[in-house]
Amino acid sequence: MTKQLAQDSMHPFSNDLRFPLLPIVASPVSDGYRNKSTFSVNIGVDGNPKTVGFYIGTGKAGNIVCVHGDHLLNMPSKHKMVARHYEDFIRLSPLKPCILLHDGGHWREITIRTNSAGHTMAIVYFHPQTLTPEEIAVHKAALVEYFTQGPGAVCQLDSLYFQETTMTRCSHEQSPYQLLHGQPHIFEEVLGFRFRISADSFFQVNRGAAEALYKTVAELNRACVGGTLLDVCCGTGAIGISLSPQMERVIGIELIEQAVEDAKFNAALNRVHNCEYLSGKAEVVLPNLMATLNSDGGLIAVVNPSRAGLHYRVVRALRNHPAIRRFVYISCKPDGEAMRNFIGLCSSDYKRKIIGEAFKPTVAVPVDLFPHTPHCELVLVFER
Repeated sequence: MTKQLAQDSMHPFSNDLRFPLLPIVASPVSDGYRNKSTFSVNIGVDGNPKTVGFYIGTGKAGNIVCVHGDHLLNMPSKHKMVARHYEDFIRLSPLKPCILLHDGGHWREITIRTNSAGHTMAIVYFHPQTLTPEEIAVHKAALVEYFTQGPGAVCQLDSLYFQETTMTRCSHEQSPYQLLHGQPHIFEEVLGFRFRISADSFFQVNRGAAEALYKTVAELNRACVGGTLLDVCCGTGAIGISLSPQMERVIGIELIEQAVEDAKFNAALNRVHNCEYLSGKAEVVLPNLMATLNSDGGLIAVVNPSRAGLHYRVVRALRNHPAIRRFVYISCKPDGEAMRNFIGLCSSDYKRKIIGEAFKPTVAVPVDLFPHTPHCELVLVFER
């Protein structure tokens, strides 16, 4: 980032880029911390195409095989148990697995979500191919029976969802998550706040480290009490709600409609009355919102995007609003697409009309959300 910003002829402030990179904030737990795991279905080492686990090998080398995840230290035993029983179920099923979308087959991956109270949600993905709804209903009933009355009952699922989809990934709006058994949601507590988690809503995979992350953001924001917080890519509202006691107003923006519903529910559940949430693409919602915002008391932006980073129009809207003096960027992959955003915040891009006063990075704090991997979440503060 320093090298790229030093090349910006309009803002040659490379000497000012020496900002502190603070020590890594440790995760309070290192084993079994994941609260969400997705297991794929593919050909195993023994040649069985109904193997549930994770891929090793590469498509280029043509040596991809699916292996069980029982040895993985970051995954709780409950996730491994449910995955093994799902494998047992699909091996008993007369339907083939769907390994390649265009190659036929039906049974696809399974996602397992758990909370600190021990509740478990499973989401099974299924390709309908040419099956009729009546035929699919037979296999849904078999799935429910297996996990409620058969060998899978030992998993004690609190929620069992089923999604029919012809795509690699699709939202609840594109193809609804069907609740086949149990409760529609599970709940998690973070920093004394309770959060409702739906089948497809984003929630940090490591609860304990998420608390450390939100505490870090609050500490970095301690000097900016009051004013309005823009919580971009807010998910179920965890960051905004956890920071709400020190802000006058919190506005969350999120693409996934179900997550917005969860965020609104979570604010009400925690009796937080200064949070509001808007549904839609941030690059569409934000430019119109910025024009209406009263900057009295100050504006602070916190963004927590996916690996794809922010759309350049989001960066432009935030950069070009003069009242935003502080910008907190939480990135799970800072050396990836997020780097474009860092450059967009700190240098000029007249082609894309990013012309507001440039930000400067002032401090970076890594938080170890992913023990047993080389990855860290990075909190990067920009100011102007």
